[in-house]
Amino acid sequence: MNRREFIRSTSIATAGVLISSAGRAADADFPVVRVPEAKRRFKSPAVESAIQRVRSSIGNKELGWMFENCFPNTLDTTVDYQIVDGRPDTYVITGDIDAMWLRDSTAQVWPYLPLMKEDPRLQQLIAGVIHRQSRCILKDPYANAFYEDETKVSEWKSDLTDMKPGVHERKWEIDSLCYPVRLAYQYWKATGDATPLDETWIKALQRVLQTFREQQRKNSKGPYHFQRRTETQSDTVAGKGYGNPAKPVGLIFSMFRPSDDATVFPFLVPSNFFAMVILRQAAEALEQIHHDGETAAEFRALASEVEAALQKYAVVNHATLGRVYAYEVDAFGNFYCIDDGNVPSLLSLPYLGAVAPNDPIYRQTRRLVLSDANPYYCRGKAADGPGGPHVGMDMIWPLGLIVQGLTSTDDAEIRHCLTTLQKTHAGTGFMHEAFNKDDPTKFTRSWFAWANTIFGELVLKTFRERRHLLD
Repeated sequence: MNRREFIRSTSIATAGVLISSAGRAADADFPVVRVPEAKRRFKSPAVESAIQRVRSSIGNKELGWMFENCFPNTLDTTVDYQIVDGRPDTYVITGDIDAMWLRDSTAQVWPYLPLMKEDPRLQQLIAGVIHRQSRCILKDPYANAFYEDETKVSEWKSDLTDMKPGVHERKWEIDSLCYPVRLAYQYWKATGDATPLDETWIKALQRVLQTFREQQRKNSKGPYHFQRRTETQSDTVAGKGYGNPAKPVGLIFSMFRPSDDATVFPFLVPSNFFAMVILRQAAEALEQIHHDGETAAEFRALASEVEAALQKYAVVNHATLGRVYAYEVDAFGNFYCIDDGNVPSLLSLPYLGAVAPNDPIYRQTRRLVLSDANPYYCRGKAADGPGGPHVGMDMIWPLGLIVQGLTSTDDAEIRHCLTTLQKTHAGTGFMHEAFNKDDPTKFTRSWFAWANTIFGELVLKTFRERRHLLD
């Protein structure tokens, strides 16, 4: 079952069940909803210590309860950690689908990186994610999701693309190659351990560079194409599988967004910003760890080329807000001004290290994204917040609210995000993919580990920097 089908089959079915638990959540003693200890997939003393520290120190007991449920959810429910051929190997499912997305698996373990020094086994688990991601990229750099069993044939085997055993889905998304580089780089920076950034990792990096260059499409359309027999327009690619036309200007084509929806204009601006960042991170690692200045220079040259093209083509004149970053462009002068709840998004650019929070064009873009100028911004009876096309109109994304909080420097805005998340979990104690702006009990994906863990990241960041907002 794919994500869209899962959403349709579970969102309404679970809503009625959760109304009763919503009442219990208001009790002084919150219900136990976390997986029992004996059934948890991985146990981290550092994570448990962080949970106890936050819960015992903040005045908002419901937020503390939600943090205890959400922050460890990736470890509790989604990881398969083992030692294979003497090296750590970690397979991470997204939650409700038994497949490992390169994006989601990175984002799910990302908030644990600061805790690795307190927990060597947690560090090894994350090293195992890096090892597996490197193998996945070498199997197929155009795929977005993979199986643990590298011989398994996908339910999407009939997609009109070059499917291979072990690949769950082959939707080309720039961020699928960005996230693993981000994880390896920050792992190295946090620990000083370069062991997972080995020869296999270097080969994967070379494949990243090759793929990005192919998808600049300077001389040809490149090797990637994708079509699916479907009634859902955003699940297939226009232009006989190569996408809508765009002018080759140095930007990287992306056929799909991080939501797994097809792009309208193939230059997806947030993802190109993300590529610019990780290309420079890869160059630094190659230079400092492997003393390969020549290859590092190639990565930096591509980063500079993408950056120059972004400056020239990604900044557009919005009818009412002036100069902003578009979400998608084609370099022919056409652009699309929206944002999506998934990351990378325009809202998330400072979180990814792509722009400064006070960048004037970003500030203006932020105003667009968080206003009625964005057709997917939702205002409802239950809450206001960012949405996105993936699950349709009137659906607020907790990921969007969380990223809004993570990128804000304003106490009132951060408090608004936390309060909204607190009152819209529908009594479950967990985050979801999206919820209806008028009725939070109508939500999609009851088990979505990325949203849970990044909620924990927001609470932990607030605890460290602005603890008073948690009281």
